[in-house]
Amino acid sequence: MDVLGVAAVLLEADGRIDMWSPQAEELFGYRASEAVGEYAAPLLLHPQHRDLAVGLFSEVLRTGRGWAGAFPVRHKDGSTRLVEFRSMRLTDSVGDVYALGLAADRLTLGRVERDVALSTRLVSQSPIGLAVLDVGLRYVAVNPALARIHGVSEEDHLGRRFRDVMPPGQFATAEVGMRQVLESGTPIVDRYTVGRTRADPDHDHAWSVSFFRLEDSSGRVLGVANSVVDVTDRHRASLEVEHARRRLALIADGSARIGTTLEVEQTARELADVMVPGLADMVAVDVLDAMLHDGTPEADTGSMLFRALAVKTAYPTEAVRAIVPPGRVTAYHADHPAAHCIRTRRPLLIRHVDNPGLARISTGPDAAKLLASAGVHTDMAVPLIARGQILGVVGLARARDPRPFDDDDLALAGELASRAAVCIDNARLHQRIRGAAETLQRSLLPELPPHHPHLELAARYRPALTFSEVGGDWYDVILLDGDRTALVVGDVMGSGIPAAATMGRLRTATSTLAGLGLDPAQILDHLDRITQGLDPYIATCVCAVYDASTGSCCIATAGHMPPVVARADGPPDLLDLPTGTPLGVGAGPFSSTAFDLGPGDRLVLYSDGLVETRDQPIDERLDRLRGLLAQPDPTVDETCDRLLHELRHPGDHDDVALLIARVRPEPLPRRLS
Repeated sequence: MDVLGVAAVLLEADGRIDMWSPQAEELFGYRASEAVGEYAAPLLLHPQHRDLAVGLFSEVLRTGRGWAGAFPVRHKDGSTRLVEFRSMRLTDSVGDVYALGLAADRLTLGRVERDVALSTRLVSQSPIGLAVLDVGLRYVAVNPALARIHGVSEEDHLGRRFRDVMPPGQFATAEVGMRQVLESGTPIVDRYTVGRTRADPDHDHAWSVSFFRLEDSSGRVLGVANSVVDVTDRHRASLEVEHARRRLALIADGSARIGTTLEVEQTARELADVMVPGLADMVAVDVLDAMLHDGTPEADTGSMLFRALAVKTAYPTEAVRAIVPPGRVTAYHADHPAAHCIRTRRPLLIRHVDNPGLARISTGPDAAKLLASAGVHTDMAVPLIARGQILGVVGLARARDPRPFDDDDLALAGELASRAAVCIDNARLHQRIRGAAETLQRSLLPELPPHHPHLELAARYRPALTFSEVGGDWYDVILLDGDRTALVVGDVMGSGIPAAATMGRLRTATSTLAGLGLDPAQILDHLDRITQGLDPYIATCVCAVYDASTGSCCIATAGHMPPVVARADGPPDLLDLPTGTPLGVGAGPFSSTAFDLGPGDRLVLYSDGLVETRDQPIDERLDRLRGLLAQPDPTVDETCDRLLHELRHPGDHDDVALLIARVRPEPLPRRLS
């Protein structure tokens, strides 16, 4: 009404103007004082229109039927304006009749009609869902687009509360947002909402939702307007992009974390750690037991033995008891996904696991019950294949994650499994080579004299604790004529079978040279020349000869760690000896140093793997060695074990040879044999 500026004019039965509203003054130009009491026809109409107007006026008074239409009216300024009229008969309490005319400028009315028609058409045909809710959040108006989005007709919206139309569990946040807008007047624009409606109850949809408060001209709150734009396609595209990003991140993570060591079990654990929880809730990594023993299994048999290497779950669950634990060997039934992968060399994807499916993926009825109670609903198995040879299988399952595995998940699992398979095969081959080298190494080391009359002896060899190959460290105890004993520790620089073989040749040469009665410096001179012929190898060595008849010890070193003498009545000391150059360098000569060893004194010879680390200064490590030797042990065997326990760490990258000789207080009686 305010937009139209509707004028009200009341006429008596004889046509005189009885009432003239302020809007009439604006519309017709006459003030109330100029119009009231005057006849309407001469005042407002051109002569040619008066008879028609009088006839219409008489018809309204006579019949009581209203009249509506446009009629030309003369303005006070003399111009003619087309005015839209709504006329009706009124009767007062004494029976007198009047004619009430409501009038508005025809041009203004046409503009408003066009605006309303345009607005109505836009609302009804808009693909954007639109609604108006009152202050109680009851629907007042809904356009067809929103009705389609909700899956509820326009009529079924009207008068119902928001929570009665929309599932409250999914859209409670939207209701809270509308109440906030009603209270604060601050609009909410482009809020992202994901859920399901009656229009498509089986699939998630995404909408961009906006709310703003509606007020009248006086500021009274009328309700809230709601616009809803379906952005499901954009949402799904963003999900696909996010999934792709996560897959790439998982592959990058796998490239960095899988294969950090040449240990089969550790590589399997790394594969499981990468896959959980990024890809699966549960992962088990099994290899063919024969592959760990360098065998070749028959892929068409149903009795293949698998060794479990790793099991990982995203959260504590009883389902872990249904999975074969690491270290155990088992034979899966012929229909099990693991057996299927071995036979076909192809992955197996089970999108939806039903009761028969649970029986298939489990090791027995009890395991199937555990998987069912845990909610396992999807499963897949991927073979571990490297260099054309199948090594084992990785099995994956989801329980809490509601998404079934799809082809993208299968491809991702295959990519990670392929990388892990190569790393596992490398580790397997490395362990075989390392085992051969270690066997050779140990076979070349001597057995200590079980009954030495003058010395209590103990020796240890320990290979590197990391993935490095076996090195060339060795020790030797050589019994010589005249109650003399040669004590030797050496370290061939290098690793693997070649270093072990070189160590064996140097040990044989050392034993031969010591048997000739040479002193330690002369022995090292000859070994230096021998080592030069073993290019490219060089070695360090410490050689001592103890003479029990005199209690003296003669010692020489070739680039080796300083020996320790732990006196029975004093603190351990590092021997201050001429270091010499390593064997094979050819920069001799070497020199011998003599000192006395009394009853209870200990001579400790060792290779650098005992004391060298990558993160501690060598001086601190040598002080640590001396501190440990200051603590007496009942036997030298116990001392060896304690030194290795205290000084060796899991990350050590070098092997160790350790030899300890303690002078007996009283010589043991000689055995007859």
